[in-house]
Amino acid sequence: MTEERPAGTPVLRRMNRAAVLDAVRRRAPEPVRVAELARLTELTRPTVAQAVEDLLAAGWLRQVAPQQATVGRPATRFSLNGRAAPVLALDVGPHTVTAGIADLAGERLATIRQPVSRRGARHLLEAVDEATGAALAAAGLAAEQIAAVTAATPGIVEVATGRVLFAPSVPGWPEIDLAGRLRDRFRCAVTVENDANLAALAAVHRRAGAGTLLAVQWGERLGAGVVIDGRLHRGAGQAGEIGFIRPTGDLPDSAGDLPDPVGDGRGPLERAIGAEAIVDLARRRAAGHPDSRLARATDAAAVFTAAADGDPMAVEVVDRVAAVFAEAIAPAVLVLSPHAIVIGGGIARAGAVLLDAIARHLADLVLTPPSVELSELAEGTVLTGAIQLALEEVWRDTLAGC
Repeated sequence: MTEERPAGTPVLRRMNRAAVLDAVRRRAPEPVRVAELARLTELTRPTVAQAVEDLLAAGWLRQVAPQQATVGRPATRFSLNGRAAPVLALDVGPHTVTAGIADLAGERLATIRQPVSRRGARHLLEAVDEATGAALAAAGLAAEQIAAVTAATPGIVEVATGRVLFAPSVPGWPEIDLAGRLRDRFRCAVTVENDANLAALAAVHRRAGAGTLLAVQWGERLGAGVVIDGRLHRGAGQAGEIGFIRPTGDLPDSAGDLPDPVGDGRGPLERAIGAEAIVDLARRRAAGHPDSRLARATDAAAVFTAAADGDPMAVEVVDRVAAVFAEAIAPAVLVLSPHAIVIGGGIARAGAVLLDAIARHLADLVLTPPSVELSELAEGTVLTGAIQLALEEVWRDTLAGC
C-alpha cells in the first residue's frame, strides 16, 4: 500500500527528502528514475519529484543523461553527487601513513602513501600532515570541503574522546591530540579508532549476513577486531589485543618467551610470528644451507612464495608459524565461537599455503572450527574500514538534517 505523505510542511518535506536521498544512496552508483524512487520509498510521484528537485538544488543529487528508450521518451535518471560530501580516511602506522579520500558514494578520489622518516610521534605527525595535504591536492579538494575524517591508529583508543591511551609502537603518540589537530584543520566530525577495529568493520561489511567475526590484522604487529552480530565488540576497551598473547608452543629459538629486546612494546605473539619474526625464523632455519631460498628471504612474502613452490624448509617454517597462531587464538575461538576468522594486513597475501596450515592446526584445537579466510583487501583493509566509518558519520548527520 502506498503511503501518502503530504509534502507541504517543512518537517514533512525534510522527511521526504531524507527518504528519497537514502533510497538513492542504497542504489548507488546505479542511477534511478522518479518512478523507481516512488516504489522504493512508497511516496507518491509528485512528492518524490519535489524531493528530487530540492536535493538537486542543494547539491546532493545530479541529473544523469537519460538512456535511449525503445518506445516513448527516455526517462530522466538521478544519482548521488559524490563530491557533495567527500570524506578523508587515514591509516596511521609507525612506518607509513596512508591517506585516502572518497566521495559520497564511496568511490576513491585519491590515495597517498607517505613513509615516516624517523621513529617517534613528531615524525609520524609530520607524515600525517604531508599525506593529507597530498591527498587533498590529488583529489582537487580544499580542507573545508571534507565532510568527515576517520583516523586509524595503532594502540588502545578512548572511544569517547579519540585519545590514544597506549601505543607502544609509537613513542610519545599518546601525548599527541590527533583528533583535536584534525578538527582544527578540517572543521568537521573527526573519529579516531583502533586500526584493527576498522579492519574488522571492513571485513564484516564485505560479508553477507550477521554473525561473529574475528578479524585479524597481521603484519609486523598483530591485532584483532571482534564483531558480534554486525556490531563491533570493545569489551572494557582492549578487546582484540591478540598480539599480547603469550604463545605456549615449541619456540626455543624465537623471541616469543623473551623480554622485549628492543623496547618497542611488541607483545609476545608479535615477536614470535610477526612479519619480521617470520623472516628471522626462515633465515635461522636456513643457516648452514646457503643455497636455500630462505637464506635470501628479505620479507615474509618470499617465505610464503617459497613454501607455495614446495621448498621443504619454507613449508616447515610456514607450518610452524601456523601452529603457533592457531594455538594462540584457539582459546578465543572456544570462547567466542566465531563464524569466521578473516586475516588482513601484509600477511593476507600469503595465500593458501598459510591458510590451509592454520585451518588444519585449528581443527585439532577447537570444537567447531570456523572458516579461515584471507582478506581480499590485504593491506588496504584498515583504510577501507576508515572510509566506511567516515561515510556512516556523514550519512547519519545528512539523513537526520536533510
